[in-house]
Amino acid sequence: MTRMYHYATVSKALDQLNEKGFTCDFNLNSDAIKKNPEKFEIVHVYRYEGESDPGDEAVVYGIKSSSGKKGVYVSGFSADSDAEASQILLELSIKGR
Repeated sequence: MTRMYHYATVSKALDQLNEKGFTCDFNLNSDAIKKNPEKFEIVHVYRYEGESDPGDEAVVYGIKSSSGKKGVYVSGFSADSDAEASQILLELSIKGR
């Protein structure tokens, strides 16, 4: 059985994932995910929804690469988020179910 963790905020999820060794910021390295999505596995997903503002919505991914590097990717629903990387991560999370 897979253990699920739920955190009250995005920052709390990021802190806890960091403590678990998810130290790489894949938002800064999203090209690696875009170019080689088959080398990445999503091991944690946390979704946050704003109570009244859809702009407050976010998804925090805990990601592990085939080389063992662990990190996080935070995908927002704002106009400035990286839509291509977010779509690839969504497909990875669906594929892994």
